[in-house]
Amino acid sequence: MGLLILGCVSLLSGCGRKKPYTPDKNQKTEEVSKNPEEKMVRSYLTGERVRKSIGRRRPVAVMLNNIEEACPQSGISHASVIYEAPVEGRITRLMGIFEDYDGLSKIGSVRSCRDYFIFYAAGFDAVYCHYGQSVYAVPYLEKPEVDNLSGLTGYGDQVYYRTSDRKPPHNAYTSFDGIQKGIKINKYSQNYDSKYKGHYRFADDKDPVTLKDGFQADTVKPGGYKVNAPWFTYNQKTGLYDRFQYGKPQTDEENDEQISVKNIIIQNSKWENYDENGYLNIDVNTSGTGTYITNGKAVSVTWDKKDPWGPTYYYDEDGERITMNQGKTWVCIVLDTLADESIIE
Repeated sequence: MGLLILGCVSLLSGCGRKKPYTPDKNQKTEEVSKNPEEKMVRSYLTGERVRKSIGRRRPVAVMLNNIEEACPQSGISHASVIYEAPVEGRITRLMGIFEDYDGLSKIGSVRSCRDYFIFYAAGFDAVYCHYGQSVYAVPYLEKPEVDNLSGLTGYGDQVYYRTSDRKPPHNAYTSFDGIQKGIKINKYSQNYDSKYKGHYRFADDKDPVTLKDGFQADTVKPGGYKVNAPWFTYNQKTGLYDRFQYGKPQTDEENDEQISVKNIIIQNSKWENYDENGYLNIDVNTSGTGTYITNGKAVSVTWDKKDPWGPTYYYDEDGERITMNQGKTWVCIVLDTLADESIIE
């Protein structure tokens, strides 16, 4: 299947990312202003109004362990967007995309990279955080387009730390301070690329998306996630989808809150096995089908990622980019051969 990720290598070699820079000593790029009159901007991740120091600082994309022994995760409720995708053995791994993570002392546990997550993170212009990587991810991590913080580097112990409450490899965590140290060490920019215009298109404050012609979506079960068997339930009181897995609510260890999101996207993707060990080569680039879900309704969509380093866009049946409700989003990457196993009712 030559159209998969490795088929994109020729596209990648000529794409130069912005060069690292040394911040101006007088510019506090890592500190959030405490000024209540600070200018508010629209978040690229949620569409909500946030402080400019948060909304125009590059986010970080953190790989999160999702096996049962590693749950609950810490800090996950602060992620604005969460990606879930299968890895070998059909367990799933999560990637939380954080813009407002200031003050968090425990984010994780952090696990290793799979190549397709690199491209999902790149679509948000995020600094990519991981502890280890598969052999198939190494060529991409070495690309100049990728700003990443690896736990297996010489500076790794300044970004990540291990706890004694869980056994390795399920006890590696990071923090706001650790991530900021890693960004400084590597001299990564904390500003969005000047060409970045956002990943999603969000509804106006007074004109929410209702999907009135959509089909019922009170319960959502993404196909093929056999091990954690997750589902989402629409909460009419909050207007959010509550997340469950392993037979119980999925919570944040930091605050014991159940994870809830406004939007769910199911993205069906072509794939093949890299090898006999079950490593997956998930196609991040070739367009496919999917479903957009919000406010108890769902509609069929198609998706496309025209630039391997750019955003993934979602389209309605008329070929127009969809408008999403403001709030957090959970993206479920489903292998296309298992798409029929997704249940929305």
